[in-house]
Amino acid sequence: MASPLRALSATLLLLAIALVNCEAKLSAIHAIGRQLSEHTQPVIPYKPKFKAGPWTKARATFYDGSTSSFGGACDYKDVVAEGYGLNTAAVSETLFKKGEACGACYEIKCVEDPKWCKSGSLRVTATDLCPPNPSQPSDNGGWCNPPLEHFDIAKPVFSQLADHTAGVIPVKYRRVPCKKKGGIRFTILGNPWFNQVIVWNVGGAGDVICLEVKGKDKGNKWIKFERDWGSTWKCSAHLVGEALSFRVQTSDGKYSISSKCAPKNWQFGQTFEGKNFK
Repeated sequence: MASPLRALSATLLLLAIALVNCEAKLSAIHAIGRQLSEHTQPVIPYKPKFKAGPWTKARATFYDGSTSSFGGACDYKDVVAEGYGLNTAAVSETLFKKGEACGACYEIKCVEDPKWCKSGSLRVTATDLCPPNPSQPSDNGGWCNPPLEHFDIAKPVFSQLADHTAGVIPVKYRRVPCKKKGGIRFTILGNPWFNQVIVWNVGGAGDVICLEVKGKDKGNKWIKFERDWGSTWKCSAHLVGEALSFRVQTSDGKYSISSKCAPKNWQFGQTFEGKNFK
């Protein structure tokens, strides 16, 4: 007959072996979890497609310019070459929001003025700022003074809403989805110690509120840019010699990730195409 002490010792030995095996399994699970967390993209909640918003009252005028000047405060170099066409507008400070409105698309129609208004509507992209004019009253020259919502439309397309002799017209407008051909474009400027990226041809909501970059050798971490002005963003991270991925967020909360869209041998002054919003 086995002694109680010997039986107890055998039981304790079996428990110790079981605990060691359990700890080994837990360590392996934790190691796998760490590897997955390092290489897995964060889960981004689903967001529906950008839809047209409600109609709002505003006013509109027109201004002269060229394909290279209509991109003004948004820093679009040539609105026709970059796919915006001449259907562009400079928006008042209230709508411009320190450059956040750049790339946003609007549908505008002339209202409440049968003498001047034409039927139909016009779709434009915000590509410039209509600056305030504090020396003029808001109802006579200071059309873009805060808190007014105003569109100064490129002269070549204003005539689709009303005759030029109308001057200033009452309108209604609403945000609409931006339809683009091809992917988001990233034009990289600057130098090894200061990076600038112009983001253009953005679909969906059209307006970019956040831009991030990730270099292949930067520890797999996203680096945030700051808005420099308009559609141009800046950061001081050293990115030369790395394949670059970009993450773009628009005002409706949606993200677009363009993985390694710029190869390791990219050069300043080059433009790369990424994934667009649908």
